[in-house]
Amino acid sequence: MKDINLVLHCPEIPQNTGNIARTCAATGAALHLIKPLGFSIDDRQLKRAGLDYWQYLDVTVYENEADFFEKNGGEEIYYFSTKAPRAYTEVTYPGRVFLMFGRETAGLPEALLQKHPDRTVRIPMLEEIGRASCRERV
Repeated sequence: MKDINLVLHCPEIPQNTGNIARTCAATGAALHLIKPLGFSIDDRQLKRAGLDYWQYLDVTVYENEADFFEKNGGEEIYYFSTKAPRAYTEVTYPGRVFLMFGRETAGLPEALLQKHPDRTVRIPMLEEIGRASCRERV
């Protein structure tokens, strides 16, 4: 198993997932996709964004959130959210870690964030970008 595992919880945009897949392949990180997905794994746009890296990618697809936790529940998982009080740089990560990101339009489910406040972190944004992002969700 890989030391760094990126988890996309119900991703919606194939190009974003393809770009993340390319980064995983280039860095040796594993990619975990939790359904429902907003696209097909065979999606042409997904493959185009991932370019020629798909043969190097370690990817696992889960039928739903319960399936993911059933198979990885004992792992150290960090949840990324714009609502988190701590930045990702304020955490000391273990040698093997899962980094979970939510869907592009809604983020992670609130229940997950409330259940794991000690492992919820954010990536700081420039103030004007953060305000624009919040306006789009309203």
